[in-house]
Amino acid sequence: MTTFIINILFCISITIVCYFIGLKFYHKYKKAWLNPLYTASFLLILLLIAFPFEGVNYQEGSFIFNQLLQLAVVSLAVPLFKQWSFLKKNFRKICFGVICGTALGVITVLAMSHMFHLQEQLLASLIPRSVTLPIALTISSDLGGLTSTTVFFVVISALISLIIGPKLLQQFGIKSRSAKGLAMGTSAQMLGANRSLLWGEEEGAMGSIAMTTSAIFLSVLVPFIAYIS
Repeated sequence: MTTFIINILFCISITIVCYFIGLKFYHKYKKAWLNPLYTASFLLILLLIAFPFEGVNYQEGSFIFNQLLQLAVVSLAVPLFKQWSFLKKNFRKICFGVICGTALGVITVLAMSHMFHLQEQLLASLIPRSVTLPIALTISSDLGGLTSTTVFFVVISALISLIIGPKLLQQFGIKSRSAKGLAMGTSAQMLGANRSLLWGEEEGAMGSIAMTTSAIFLSVLVPFIAYIS
């Protein structure tokens, strides 16, 4: 029992330390690819490789973060509640943008799976890569995918969208505040919503709503996706 408690305290401590180190780098250099989500994960991987500490032990010791991640699903209702009047006012615009963006992501994955003959388990892990992580893990598990693979693709997808998204919007001359927020929220999820908030209140509201509604839309599509795939 004592060993189990020590393992939990150790895993939580190194996770928090790695996060604050990543946060310090992010605040110092202000680069999107230095987001603490990625730098902290990279530091943790290095620690697990460098020291004789089994990945299974870390997973068991950091279970509290998994529980908190599941609870985070409930918090997705908060931005919808806060922006309810804004959501009703722009309902058609939001539904059209989010449905098209989410559906295109799923269609792309399904097309690639048939083109490259991906295994069903890998396909199930890839399908929810474009929605926020708590929902993506649930969808991946329901479809029979590997949650660890889903985490990797969700994080990488968000990072790529966060880095190239603003540049693409600028190059294509997209100046609509709503369109920019919807694009970033649908593709980069929470990171995209945070980035949209830096552009303005309307962009941030759209990004937050897009993040939530895309997760809801894909959750509804899961039974149909399972049948098609």
